[in-house]
Amino acid sequence: MKKVFVLFFVSLFVFAITSSSVFACYVIVAGKKTTVDGSVMFAHSELNSGLRFLNFRVVPRIKHEPGDMIQLRHGGSYPDVIESYSFIWSENFTSRGSDIYINEWGVACASDGTHTVEDSRDELIRRGDIKDGGIGYMLRRQIARRAKTAREGVLIAGELIGRFGYNSSGVTLVIADPNEAWILSMAMGQHWIAQRVPDDEVVVLANVNIIGEIDLDDTDNFLASPDLIEYAIKRGWYDPKSGIPFNYKDAYDVIGKGWFETKCGCDARQWRGQCLVTGKDIALPVKGNLPFSVKANRKITVKDMRDMLSDHLEGTKFDKTEGYELGSPHDLMNSGDGCICSQHNQEAAVFQLRNWLPPEVGCIYWRTTAASCSSVLTPWYLGITQTPDIYYKQYDLKENLTAEFHFNPPAGTFDYDPEKAFWIFNSLENLVDLNYGKYIKKVRTVWKDYEVKEYAMQATIEEAALKLLKTDKALGRRFLTLYSCGLALEAVEIAKKMVNKLRTELYKS
Repeated sequence: MKKVFVLFFVSLFVFAITSSSVFACYVIVAGKKTTVDGSVMFAHSELNSGLRFLNFRVVPRIKHEPGDMIQLRHGGSYPDVIESYSFIWSENFTSRGSDIYINEWGVACASDGTHTVEDSRDELIRRGDIKDGGIGYMLRRQIARRAKTAREGVLIAGELIGRFGYNSSGVTLVIADPNEAWILSMAMGQHWIAQRVPDDEVVVLANVNIIGEIDLDDTDNFLASPDLIEYAIKRGWYDPKSGIPFNYKDAYDVIGKGWFETKCGCDARQWRGQCLVTGKDIALPVKGNLPFSVKANRKITVKDMRDMLSDHLEGTKFDKTEGYELGSPHDLMNSGDGCICSQHNQEAAVFQLRNWLPPEVGCIYWRTTAASCSSVLTPWYLGITQTPDIYYKQYDLKENLTAEFHFNPPAGTFDYDPEKAFWIFNSLENLVDLNYGKYIKKVRTVWKDYEVKEYAMQATIEEAALKLLKTDKALGRRFLTLYSCGLALEAVEIAKKMVNKLRTELYKS
């Protein structure tokens, strides 16, 4: 009995102190012709180790004075807009690329680290490719504050990258709206490429560059920095005399050296995600690159998205748990093995973006806290005006919005708090991991029933919200706020009960 509780507290401790070297985010983007309801769907798992706490709050529209400046983390600045748009913000304190946004127009943005072969930051600063310290953390925020469409978000990002240079080793942004989605990949410095997600296909993005051959004359589907290809030629990454078309991944990507890449010729999670989308195993080893996007074997739903984000290679030859008999997949496997869901998962999000409804109702930020397999997806409608205290720490908004505050939050930000949703769901995840095969069935049964109820209520809730919004917009938003907060708070109480029940069961065993 004592051993069980030692293991439990050790698991909590490991969660808190693990090295911050793990960055294994994951994205699935479904074009509007691939989904069951015609929405653009964008799913994202945020995975980082180290000290973590996520704040989840609504930021209203803010008017700014003429001459106000946006201050970047490393010293740069530029003029602010007269009025910034409102947005829902998931903040992952101290992480430079983990915040998730959706603004009042339904423009959603998140990112995956995708390293490139570019030189060091110091060298790029010396050459002038990074100016005034560059831009990094604040880039996603400016898309949320300023963009009415995903395409506009790409152009805003491109302008800022061209002005300052991106100051990290490479990243891919996903920017989506109710009509379309774009994949924007950038190297450190001033070079970037964006490709539109086909309406009739699905993109799977792990921590690898996925944009391949490009056609810069096709501006409906590609946007890029002016000298993207010329720069690659100059650096010796591409030879136009070879007769081979320019391929961004081949020129700019860092080749993965994990066991799966070495043996199978591709990224494990990109391969697994494409298998889940198409419904068939892609033959291994892969020759060449996996495609940018694939055809789905079914119409994609919110449930499909959450199920794919919860995958641990169950039923495949790569499953190291032998059907959970050997333990939790979170302990025995990792992203390098192709495991999409892991113990480093702070949040799973599914953006359901519908263009035939007002954004307040048509755009939903479905969200779990902690690993998606042991957590529950609840809907946060874009029309909400606030989130409950249990989902965020109430810091002064103006100060909270600064880069300085984000990277140097107040003492106690990462302290365990049994009354915060972040810690409640992480406690549940850690308990499940102690006997995964047994406990995941119990927990998933509870959450599956809860999510089925949510899906069933959706049409009725939205019909009522639309009527209210037409007659009294403030009342309609109040209704959506009460509904979203009510479901989330109820889920927290259910999670608390499951935590207590599992602790009791462990105590008696």
